[in-house]
Amino acid sequence: MGAKIDNSMRAMIGRSAAGVVAVATGTYGNAQALHAPVLVLNASYEPINVCAARRAIVLVLKGVAMAEEENGHFLHAARVAMRVPSVIRLLEYRRIPHQTRALSRKNILLRDRNTCQYCGVVLASGELTLDHVVPRSRGGSSTWENLVACCHPCNRRKGNQLPAEAGMKLTREPRAFNLHTSRHIMRLMGRSDDKWRKYLFY
Repeated sequence: MGAKIDNSMRAMIGRSAAGVVAVATGTYGNAQALHAPVLVLNASYEPINVCAARRAIVLVLKGVAMAEEENGHFLHAARVAMRVPSVIRLLEYRRIPHQTRALSRKNILLRDRNTCQYCGVVLASGELTLDHVVPRSRGGSSTWENLVACCHPCNRRKGNQLPAEAGMKLTREPRAFNLHTSRHIMRLMGRSDDKWRKYLFY
């Protein structure tokens, strides 16, 4: 079922495999499709990541990966039309370390599913902040285990206190990303795409 990119198509793309993506970005209807989530499988078919369709297409055009599933949309450029992948598989096995995600605001919000860890409200990323469970002024560090997504009202209420001092309680203990966390997030993101299910062990 994988999409095949022949040599003539690669030749049309030119020196950069990203060239077709750059051209297609300006084409009506393509820009939104380029941001669609794509499940990335290792060569062993183990799910290892989620990337944007733009990145997935570049990997396919470079011969690093192949499309296992498609999402029904086409990407149109000047002389090339190709199906947008929904699932891609790396052609060479990559060893994935236990901790593959950098500590960042984006990844904390992703781990916590954009949910305030004190009141449980789900908000857009721009409406959330990060809270140090143990405040920095009291020796708290910026680690996976001490940072949580937090809405602004809860952040103001907690202030420079420990949760118990503010009469607040975490909905769950913050932990670093691990395989279970990543797989769970992939499942949540894949709920809208049935093609992901057989790879995520539904």
